[in-house]
Parts: sequence; structure tokens; C-alpha cells
Amino acid sequence: MQWKNGDTTNGQVVAGDKGAGNGLHQLNNLTDVLIDKETDILIICDWGNKRVMRWSRRSGTTQGEILIDNIDCYGVAMDEQRYLYVSDIKKHEVRRYQLGEKNGTLVAGGNGEGDGLNQLRVPRYLFVSRDHSVYVSDHKNHRITKWNKGAKKGIVVAGGQGQGNALTQLSHPQGIFVDTLSTLYVADDRNHRVMRWTQGAKEGTVVAGGNGTGAGANQFSYPVGLSFDRHGNLYAVDYGNNRVQRFSIE
Repeated sequence: MQWKNGDTTNGQVVAGDKGAGNGLHQLNNLTDVLIDKETDILIICDWGNKRVMRWSRRSGTTQGEILIDNIDCYGVAMDEQRYLYVSDIKKHEVRRYQLGEKNGTLVAGGNGEGDGLNQLRVPRYLFVSRDHSVYVSDHKNHRITKWNKGAKKGIVVAGGQGQGNALTQLSHPQGIFVDTLSTLYVADDRNHRVMRWTQGAKEGTVVAGGNGTGAGANQFSYPVGLSFDRHGNLYAVDYGNNRVQRFSIE
């Protein structure tokens, strides 16, 4: 769906809307999407069909194209050179692809499921910084790890202290965003809050939510996705409340 700024009632379908299925005109349980800004094309993680799709935003487009198939994808990201990064929740790894490439290059995990620094456990969402470091929401390890380009091991940059709701902990982290100061924002799903971790910090601060699960303006019910606009406003996908919330972050 595409929603114009300020219009909360008239969304426009830009991909799918033909029922759940595996046809090229269909999607099934999509988990992540990005816009290739150079071509104005959507890259969609079609998790239910184990594939990554490319879908033009031009009006009249009725079907997508399979970029990568037979992959348990969950998160997608793209760097400024238009390399595509995809997390695989069954192989517990992240790979980088040139568009059109099928096999990709391992950039994180790939050493089986586990909590070692060279491992991941159900990696979900991704963020790629300008220096091509890959940040991974290591969902079932309750941590965010940063993998520098070419690294064989990740660095824990948030959480990693077991599942919990202390400021040093996360609980099933989902969407992540890193700003130009390397400050990390995390959708802390089961804690119903968004956390901010400055570079090198031992604990985070709550910037939205953290008031228990609920439908209030200061609450979430399982926040999933995160993004910022050019004015510094935070947008959070509030999964359990079927809404997107916007917050002004100080």
C-alpha cells in the first residue's frame, strides 16, 4: 500500500491485492519491502512464497518478477551501490546480491543457529550503513549485531543480555534504523517499545512506547517496522493495532 502524507483514509494498492497465492500477480505473507530509488521499483520479501520479488510502481503493472527464489527471506535492505541484502531465517544468515544474481555472498552468520558471535538465530530485519556495515536484528538471540564489511564475526551493539525488559535488554527485536551518528533505533517487539542506543552505549533509552501493550497514543502492541523521514520524525509499524504511528523524537 502507498499512503500520501497526511491522508490516512485513502491508501493505494501498488502490489498484490489478488488474494494470497504464488502467481506472479500475487503475494503471500510479505514481511519487508524497500524502494530501489534509482528505478522506482519495489523489492518485496514474499516470505510465504519463499522468494524475493521485484515489482514496478508504474501504473498498470499487474505482476512482479522473481529476483531470488527458494529462500526463507524475512528482511531486505539495499546499499547506495544497489547491492541487495537479504536475511534467511532458516539458514540463519544474511547474503548480499547483485541484482539478477541468484546465490549471493555471505555477509553475516552462515554458521548454523546459535548465539556465538559468528552465528545468528532467526535474523529478521536489516540496515546497511554507508560503510557497508550490516546491522542485523538477531531476533531469537535478543540482540542487534553489527557486521563490518568482510567480518567473520559480528559485534553486539544492543541487547545480548538475555531476553528481558531492562534497559540493557531486548525481547525479540524487529525493525532497526541507524542514523548518521551511528545511533541505533530498535523496535523492541515483545517489550512494546522503541529503543535508542547511542554508539558504544551499554544500555538503551526508551523513545516511544514502553507503557505496556495497548492502543493508546503512547503504547504499542508488538511494534515491527521502523523508519524516519527527512524531518527526523519516527514512523513505527504497530502490528497488533493495525496502524502506523508517527513520533517526534528529541
